[in-house]
Amino acid sequence: MMLSDVMEDYLKAIYQLQRETDDRIKTSEIADELDVTSPTVTSMLDKLEERELVDREKYRGVTLTDEGETVALEIVRHHRLLEAYLTEHLDYDWSEVHAEADRLEHHISEDFEARVAAALGEPSVDPHGSPIPSADLEPPSRPDSKSIIEYEEGADVTVAEVADHDPAVLSYLAEHGVEPGVELKILEIAPFGMVTARSSEADEPVSLPESVAHHVRVAKPTEPKP
Repeated sequence: MMLSDVMEDYLKAIYQLQRETDDRIKTSEIADELDVTSPTVTSMLDKLEERELVDREKYRGVTLTDEGETVALEIVRHHRLLEAYLTEHLDYDWSEVHAEADRLEHHISEDFEARVAAALGEPSVDPHGSPIPSADLEPPSRPDSKSIIEYEEGADVTVAEVADHDPAVLSYLAEHGVEPGVELKILEIAPFGMVTARSSEADEPVSLPESVAHHVRVAKPTEPKP
C-alpha cells in the first residue's frame, strides 16, 4: 500500500497518542500533536478511513485498525532505529536526532532497516528510552512509568523515558544529568509544578520546571533501596 509521508505521520501520531490512553483519540488531540488545524485533521482522517487504516466513531474519535497499527509500528521502528544509529555511529547529540529521523523514516528500505538494527545489536530502546518495535512489528508492551510530576516528594525513581521532540528540553536534561537509567530522588514538588530532584549523576539538585518535567517519565527502581 502506497501512502504519503503525511499519511504515515498521522498514523504514527495516533499510535503515540494511543500509547497514553485506552480511549479513542480526538481530532483536537491529533491537531495539537501535529500542530495543524482540526479541519486539516478531519480531511486526512477521511482519507485514512477510506483506506481502512483508522476506525472512526462520530463524536468519540478514532483508533487505528490492525493494518493502520502495522504501518504506524513500521514507521516508529524506522524512526527510533535511526535515532539510535545517528547517536551511536554519527556522533549526533540526542537533542538533534528527532528531526533527522523524521525526515528519513519514510524513505529507508527494509534491508537498510535490518542492517541498521544489526549494526546496533538489535536494541530494544532508542536514546530517549522509547521502546523500539520488534522486526515482526508486534506492539511493545506499555512501559510501567509515568510523569515525574505524578510521584510524591521523597520518592526514589529511575528515569525511563524522555520525550524526543523538543531539542531545548533535551539539552537542558542532558546538561543536568537527567537521562534514561539515571536514578533520581524527588526532593520537592512545588504547587506550580516545579520539581526539584537529586540525580545520581550530579552533585547539585536539579530543578525541572513543569514544562520540562512533563517530558520526563520515571519508574520505581526494580530493587528498592535498603
